[in-house]
Amino acid sequence: MKLRFRSLRSRLLLRMSLLLLPLLVLSCLHAYLTASQAADTAYDRSLLLAARSIAERLHDAQGQLLLQVPYLALDNLAWDSSGQIYYQILNQNGELLSGYENLPAPPEDTPLTTDYPALARFYDGDYQNQPVRLISLLQPEASGMLEIRLAETRSARKRLEGRLLSVSLWHLGLLAASVLLLSVFAVQLALRPLGTLQQMLSQRRSGDLQPLSLKRLPREVLPLVKTLNHFHRKLRRLFSQQSAFISDAAHELRTPLAALKARIELGQRSAQPEDWQLALKQAGEQSERLISLANQLLSLARIESGAQAIADGASQPVNLTLLTRETAQALAALAHQRGLTLELFAAQPVWIKGEANLLCELLGNLIDNALCHAQSRVILRVSESGLLEVEDDGCGLPEADYSKAFARFWQQQDRQNRSGVGLGLAIVQEICRAHQASISLHPAQPSGLLVRVQFARLAAADIAPAPAPSRAR
Repeated sequence: MKLRFRSLRSRLLLRMSLLLLPLLVLSCLHAYLTASQAADTAYDRSLLLAARSIAERLHDAQGQLLLQVPYLALDNLAWDSSGQIYYQILNQNGELLSGYENLPAPPEDTPLTTDYPALARFYDGDYQNQPVRLISLLQPEASGMLEIRLAETRSARKRLEGRLLSVSLWHLGLLAASVLLLSVFAVQLALRPLGTLQQMLSQRRSGDLQPLSLKRLPREVLPLVKTLNHFHRKLRRLFSQQSAFISDAAHELRTPLAALKARIELGQRSAQPEDWQLALKQAGEQSERLISLANQLLSLARIESGAQAIADGASQPVNLTLLTRETAQALAALAHQRGLTLELFAAQPVWIKGEANLLCELLGNLIDNALCHAQSRVILRVSESGLLEVEDDGCGLPEADYSKAFARFWQQQDRQNRSGVGLGLAIVQEICRAHQASISLHPAQPSGLLVRVQFARLAAADIAPAPAPSRAR
């Protein structure tokens, strides 16, 4: 079962503990090796001193080798009651002169010690079924080179190693506990700015989106606070846009609804059938305007979700030429009904990256807007560079109004045809912004309006056909 720590403090302490654990294991291993080496050094020195004491008490008397065993030196060596001492003296022929039999001889590859000025070798062995530590000391005498072997059981060394190791482990444990306590304190201090930031956010009112203060914040927290401030700015801008949009939409809906209600009430008061027919006709016109307004408001809401999908990477390669041709064919009947010609100039497929439904919305609004203002024809062009042009031969717009034309609910004051609601170009601009495309207005020749939308054309290697849009206008 995988443990999940929601607390940053717990994660930091866990990771610090995991980092401390191998260091603690290595320190314990080092303490064990140090204790073992210290015990061996102390007892090896005692073994050498005891062997020298025996060598100093060897003397030749009338051709016979006499020995006075220095029991005091051996007693000092076996200070632990569990330890036992064995000695052996051999002549140059390897014959036993004195001491215990069958003490292990040093292996042939055992080197002479370099730690002491003596012809001595230290080695390990077994004697009487128990491990022993031995020294072999060569002592020159008149009768030849003598060898003194001294063996000591390892129980005393083990006891000393245990005492040294326990002291070291106790110190290491105390040090580890101190480090953990200090780590808890240090993590608590290090995370205090996050607690302060949390308190600042919890004390804010729901509508307060002012930037957070960057004073007295650690460097590691600054990116988080700056990101929060950037997010707050985006929320403020979004809320401001939504508030303005709701206000404008409420105003635009209120007027036709009031007019519709007034027309119906006026018709109800009259007893003349002609007045009823006029009231129904005018109510139908107002209803059509309300339906158009509602559809375009829904289009704006759909554009926001589509723009978010594009930002999340949901865009796909789209054939702009094919999409323009299909949209033009769908609106050809409307153009014919109004006595207009709809022309398309596009030589080859042009691939761009985007969302097909939103691009259909863009084309539909541009063509419908051109059909509403054209006198005789509307021309569509798709160039190889990804440039889309929609041109009509109507009365056009004054160049001073080009920047105003993209505002929501803006309409030309002296325009005779007031059937629109002023959202078409605003919707087109939002779709262009979502696709990172540029849109501009230009005067057409000899009269009318030319709308240019510049898309980024895809390279041939990035082209993979996208699924057909779910809705075509």
